[in-house]
Amino acid sequence: MLATDSKERFSNRVEDYVRYRPGYPRAILGLLSEECGLASESIVADIGSGTGLLTQLFLENGNLVYGVEPNAAMRQAGEAFLKKYGHFRGVAGSAEVTTLPDACADFIVAGQAFHWFEPKATRAEFERVLKPRGWVAVIWNERKKDDTAFLREYETLLRAFGTDYEKVSEKYPQDRSMRSFFGSGAGGKKSFASEQVFDFEGLRGRLLSSSYSPPQGHPQHEPMLAALDKLFKAHAEGGHVRFKYLTHVYYGQLAGTSR
Repeated sequence: MLATDSKERFSNRVEDYVRYRPGYPRAILGLLSEECGLASESIVADIGSGTGLLTQLFLENGNLVYGVEPNAAMRQAGEAFLKKYGHFRGVAGSAEVTTLPDACADFIVAGQAFHWFEPKATRAEFERVLKPRGWVAVIWNERKKDDTAFLREYETLLRAFGTDYEKVSEKYPQDRSMRSFFGSGAGGKKSFASEQVFDFEGLRGRLLSSSYSPPQGHPQHEPMLAALDKLFKAHAEGGHVRFKYLTHVYYGQLAGTSR
């Protein structure tokens, strides 16, 4: 089951994840401030916080942040990455069982992790953890797949070599699934454009950070890297290629927390 499997999927990918995954636009803070009342004193629970990329955004806003992460290797990397922030609290827990106290958070956020959660149990846990009138924001960096020839061919590579790429991508947050999760409390959605620029080492690390890329020792690992090298040489300009993203922010309140 994906929701269970996810808790260990990234253990052997932590270093690449830290170095090569995209961060999150600061515009998210402005959106949540304007639409949801986010302030520096708001308490935030980042669920599936991983190596701390989204957590850092809120820490730099002055928020006390609980980073809840079930994978020990990812959680330890996040704690090391964020150790300079005195208002960070690393927590061993999952979306379904955060271990956080009742009504302790003004905001619950999830960045690039929601597709691993079991929706029904997660919603009940979020309702328990949120304060009255608390907010949820599901944040997702969507890689554009067809803006350029490089992006189209990279997508083809993933479908050819990914161990379960299509199965994982089917669970990515979409408008319909988010409406179902939020129900009548759905507030809205906004998207922001961003990009990453990679040399070959960066492109290789970005690919290997993905849970569905065959790891070293897998029979498809070396053929995949050979295909990636060919792809890079065909499309690099000035020794670099570009990943383009839309960062989607779904935000709202849950029925049990909006009173």
